[in-house]
Amino acid sequence: MPTRVHEFAWPDRVVVGTIGIPGARTFYLQVRTGTQIVSIALEKQQSALLADKIDEILDQLLTVEGNPHSVPAGTPIELVDNDQLEAVQEQFRTGAMGLGWDPTTAQVVIEAYPITDVDPDYNEESLDEDGADVPEMLLVRMPVGTARAFAKRTREVVGAGRPACSLCGYPLDADGHVCTLPEV
Repeated sequence: MPTRVHEFAWPDRVVVGTIGIPGARTFYLQVRTGTQIVSIALEKQQSALLADKIDEILDQLLTVEGNPHSVPAGTPIELVDNDQLEAVQEQFRTGAMGLGWDPTTAQVVIEAYPITDVDPDYNEESLDEDGADVPEMLLVRMPVGTARAFAKRTREVVGAGRPACSLCGYPLDADGHVCTLPEV
């Protein structure tokens, strides 16, 4: 069965954003080109790791003699995107992700796959004729400046959650906090 690929080669917008209040936020990776928009849910940790790994790739490329891909050391100000998510219709919840570099187009590549439940009774005859059970994935290719801006925004979104307790380091909730200090 072929996989339905939501592909964005040069997206107009690619951001991580949230819906909900700190402590109960849902994180989304949202990509748009023209009127085509895809939003996939992911975990806070996936978001943070994605930003860190994108910066690692870009920082490694900066060390290449002559910086042939024009990788910016910082975030280009004209690419900063602090706008809210657009209308969110969740395509899928992310399970596995892949991250890479395409030297032929000088783009960072993100692949995202949904969480899959292995059904022991699964067979291809059980698929709907309209393809409702067709496997899918998100494939995003973004230029280096966009990738740097994406990583910066993602770190800011992740860091905008609940503040940490200065004693135990666990998040402080709006309705209180029971500090669990280690016994001495």
